[in-house]
Amino acid sequence: MPDKYKTVAVISGGPSPEAEVSRIAANRLMPSLTRLYGKAVQLELDRQLPEQLLRHEVDVVFPATYGPLGEDGCLQGLLEVMDIPYIGSRPQASANALNKVTTKRILSHLGMPLAKDRVIYAADDLEKNVNDCLEQLGEKLIIKPFSQGSGIGIQFAEGYDQLKTCLQESFSKDHELLIEEFIVGREITAGVLELDTTQVLPVIEITTCDGAWYSYEYRYNPGMSDHIIPAPIPPEQYKRVQELTLLAHTGLGCRDISRSDFIVPESGEPVLAELNNLPGMTPTSLFPDSARHAGIEFEDLVCRLVDQALKRHKQKNISGHWELPELELSKKQ
Repeated sequence: MPDKYKTVAVISGGPSPEAEVSRIAANRLMPSLTRLYGKAVQLELDRQLPEQLLRHEVDVVFPATYGPLGEDGCLQGLLEVMDIPYIGSRPQASANALNKVTTKRILSHLGMPLAKDRVIYAADDLEKNVNDCLEQLGEKLIIKPFSQGSGIGIQFAEGYDQLKTCLQESFSKDHELLIEEFIVGREITAGVLELDTTQVLPVIEITTCDGAWYSYEYRYNPGMSDHIIPAPIPPEQYKRVQELTLLAHTGLGCRDISRSDFIVPESGEPVLAELNNLPGMTPTSLFPDSARHAGIEFEDLVCRLVDQALKRHKQKNISGHWELPELELSKKQ
């Protein structure tokens, strides 16, 4: 039950390109937290944050921060130092999860199906990079920055000229890039929710209004994408997506919540595209939709995550360790 004597802070904003989206998520979270707890405050991720956390005597934090500084372990490290409980993964898991290359290298050792890739750097010979990528990964490729979420900075290229142009543009913003082979398939996602047990939520297929890729624009503009729950894929692929989602969550050491995105070909193994260790909480976000389909309404989801963070912190202070929840796959399809 919510504790009417507790102060909850929702942190949003910051220097990330996703700052405005994080504020939209915070605006969705605040009414429930204001109603359920003694006090709820919305704070900005900036250099005044430590002072604000102390001034408001914050008991627990719900981060609505996406991208660098808010999702990569920096904010989480600050909260650890200040001994303030928070929802989401610890600093190391957060850092690993936001970095696409680190995510792939860790999960490849656990048997995760992944697209073939190359890591290239701006200081290297551009012509050689282009030729090596085409030779090793194929003619159609995806270009990804290392540490951005929501599809920010992702480009598609086919053939020498397109790839060279895209790399030149991308290197104007990032000095290192992840280049992957292009895999044809459906865009599928599934979340993990740790409450009393660790539950893999119902699987979602993402479709867009004009069949385009699920980019930043399609994610956050109402009406531009649809969430089909449960995903209409064969039962064996559905089950495999849930198994791989749990593997990604546990393999990276995530906590409380995560969401894994996959490309699912017509037949064969789902291929992990990326893991989101702090899934969005906006009105168009996928994770709350999946939780609702599993029978957990948004306000209940928010309340239970906050209560769990408070309980975990209390247990840590008493015993110095946490109790690990049991594992469970959602039966809903």
